[in-house]
Amino acid sequence: MKIHSLLHSSLLVEDLARARAFYEGVLGLEPSPLRPAMNFDGVWYAFGPQQIHLICLPSPEKGLLRPEHGGRDRHLALGVDSIGELECRLDAAGIRCTRSQSGRAALFCRDPDDNALEFVEIAASVG
Repeated sequence: MKIHSLLHSSLLVEDLARARAFYEGVLGLEPSPLRPAMNFDGVWYAFGPQQIHLICLPSPEKGLLRPEHGGRDRHLALGVDSIGELECRLDAAGIRCTRSQSGRAALFCRDPDDNALEFVEIAASVG
């Protein structure tokens, strides 16, 4: 047996409209029409073969103190073509972000439900 790939990651959100405003309005993701409706609220985002599934459920960790820097917390890492452009979008939306402490071209933020996200700048492929 061999694991071949990560297919999707699920994140809990308490206010789906607020989460969608962040994931769609700030990050620019579009809901995937390919996923069936579930018996609970949520939304799927697809990019390439990977997906993010936002599940609208109360957080079992509400009130838990999270590390200030998302790199020291469990997080989802996403490749982007420009962390500079993303940093401007986050700043304009009033979302606090921090650069990677390693010096890599990466930054961290938290979504409105305190889920930590890492964005790593990936050079565009030539050709």
